[in-house]
Amino acid sequence: MKTLDRVLSKAGLGSRTEARQWIAEGRARVNGKVVQTPDAWVDLVKDKVLFDGKPLESVEPVYLLLYKPKGYVTTYKDPDGRPTVYDLLKDVNEFVGTVGRLDLDSSGLLLMMNDHLLADRLTSPEYHVEKEYLVKASTLLTEEQLTQMRQSSEGVVKVERVRDTEKYTHLRVILTEGKNRQVRKMVDDVGSHVLKLVRIRIGPLTMGTLEIGKYRLLSSKEVQQLKVLTKLHVDSKSKGKLLLHQGNRPVLGGRRRRKRT
Repeated sequence: MKTLDRVLSKAGLGSRTEARQWIAEGRARVNGKVVQTPDAWVDLVKDKVLFDGKPLESVEPVYLLLYKPKGYVTTYKDPDGRPTVYDLLKDVNEFVGTVGRLDLDSSGLLLMMNDHLLADRLTSPEYHVEKEYLVKASTLLTEEQLTQMRQSSEGVVKVERVRDTEKYTHLRVILTEGKNRQVRKMVDDVGSHVLKLVRIRIGPLTMGTLEIGKYRLLSSKEVQQLKVLTKLHVDSKSKGKLLLHQGNRPVLGGRRRRKRT
């Protein structure tokens, strides 16, 4: 069971915000009846959902790895007019959602995809997918403070001192949970704060030589690694359709998504 706005979003039509607007406009039908409540529950096994009078179509799977710059938000549209990560994907025809978030002041690896089952598993603590960060603290931290950070949550795998400078401690932090601003809160709780935070790894994926503000599409091998990590079987049909990458330029093919209006 999923809410109607999530059903439309997961079909690759657009963001949940857009879906909620479309539903309010009366463009969605469930079992022949117009439904204008975005939070209405839908059983995709039993219920027939139409959008603009047409059944929902599956979309080509797209898996992106973006090097998010500082100063970008991870929402589709920002009411304050700040730049969003979607501004960096203007030549991508399929709608892709973010896998977890990086806050405005953080940079680094951000996965984006329209495979919502895989995205949900990558962000679930149940599957213990590691996220690795490099952190610059505003003060020199003692071993006692690092121990406190290590013991702050069950999802903390490692808190390691990389180096100390005259005024600052640089850390490597590995987590298996993605709570909101978790790393920043860990540092705040020991009496310091984060000056710089970069996510450098999710599971087996790293940014490699990718330039900041650029993205690439994952290879079929990388997608398979993520599915194995989250205990998903690789669907041979999906694998055959998978869009591969050439450097930082996407190769977009197959049937394209219905355009957002």
